[in-house]
Amino acid sequence: MTLSAATLADNIRFGLRTAREVIETTLHTLETHDQAYGCVTRLLADRALRAAGLIDARIANGEPVGPLVGVPFGVKDLFDMEGIVTTAGSTVLKKNPPAVRDAAVVRRLVAAGAIPVATLNMDEFAYGFATENSHYGTTRNPRDTERLAGGSSGGSAAAVAAGMLPVTLGSDTNGSIRVPAALCGVWGLRPTQGRLPLEGIYPFAASFDTIGPFAGNSTDLKLAFEAMDGKAGGEEPDVGALRVARLGGWFERDLAPGLIDGIDRIMGFLSSTKTVGLPEVARARAAAFIITASEGGNLHLPRLRHQAPEYDPATRDRLMAGALLPASPIIQAHRLRNWFREHLHEVFRETDILIAPATVGPAPRIDQPTITVGGEAVSARANLGLFTQPLTLAGFPILAAPIAPGAEPVAELPLGVQIIAAPGQEQALFTLGAALEHAGLLGYPVRGAAGQGEN
Repeated sequence: MTLSAATLADNIRFGLRTAREVIETTLHTLETHDQAYGCVTRLLADRALRAAGLIDARIANGEPVGPLVGVPFGVKDLFDMEGIVTTAGSTVLKKNPPAVRDAAVVRRLVAAGAIPVATLNMDEFAYGFATENSHYGTTRNPRDTERLAGGSSGGSAAAVAAGMLPVTLGSDTNGSIRVPAALCGVWGLRPTQGRLPLEGIYPFAASFDTIGPFAGNSTDLKLAFEAMDGKAGGEEPDVGALRVARLGGWFERDLAPGLIDGIDRIMGFLSSTKTVGLPEVARARAAAFIITASEGGNLHLPRLRHQAPEYDPATRDRLMAGALLPASPIIQAHRLRNWFREHLHEVFRETDILIAPATVGPAPRIDQPTITVGGEAVSARANLGLFTQPLTLAGFPILAAPIAPGAEPVAELPLGVQIIAAPGQEQALFTLGAALEHAGLLGYPVRGAAGQGEN
């Protein structure tokens, strides 16, 4: 297991290692190991080494440094990075001018001492769940390179799972943090919609877009989120006092046995037998599809009129279809969204936390076109968001966490859960996640590729 972000920062802060040494090692690791995974689209070597030198000088002078001092991180390729063209996983934008400054949350992480080292692969314009990119290649799952990493933030999740980076940033519109976190066996957070600034983030569907961090453990995830949020986490709730329920109905169908067992163990540990059913989940998922398609299509329509051949054909066709949707189903989808969100608010008057699976099972093989849902073979790529898309409508914070493996972790593929709270209750998610991690119910070891040392 590679060093955590928290440990790396302490080592640098107290002089056990220099920031430059850590960054040089990280860059070498990304150059040599990423060939197997396809996470990186661009290395930020010069910038990273300059930043490391400045940090080492500050420490030598006894100046104060931030909580993530010297910690390397990567960003999904739709975050603005000063001096670089933001390509959003496409070549369509390659002639755009370079970004004049970093995205707002990147600036906050840099202020906390973290150092950006790479931009990371994604589905073109964030439209997909697989990170199969016709321009930059397919990102492979470090747990089994014949399997999908998930998407659209697949490069970000896989870089953490491979042990190449301790923290990365992604975006989540319909599950683009939660799905790859589950398939790669890492931690991810979709914060309350609107809590983190989207300044400097290339949009997909403004009604749903959020951004958040990935990490190898709950402590690092919390550190990254608090730096991105710009404020401390607040008072921690008593885990024993949290009212926890599992989502039933739609969210308990077609599950892999390991998911059923993992959620059973979590509920047993929390001494809860409560199950909550949500109404009209299939329609909620359809509404998420329609809103996403219409907003994404509308955003890209002017460019599609002139640059359609430059798009990945699969992305282009979905965007064009979305742009052609009539007004009536879009209006109905927004009405359903409002109704579904109000219903979830009602649920949280009686419950503090909901537990649900993130996907139906482990990562599909790259050459596997289908998964089984409802006894039928359906498109794997179109249905990886089966459990994430409906919950998108509410805009509530959701922690994606890997179920702890059994006695033979090498033989097992990761499985993940969603832990959902009411708006603004991220601290409850972190507190519960840490308790379940400490109890051995959540958490999956990252690989040891980064060469940053062992815990």
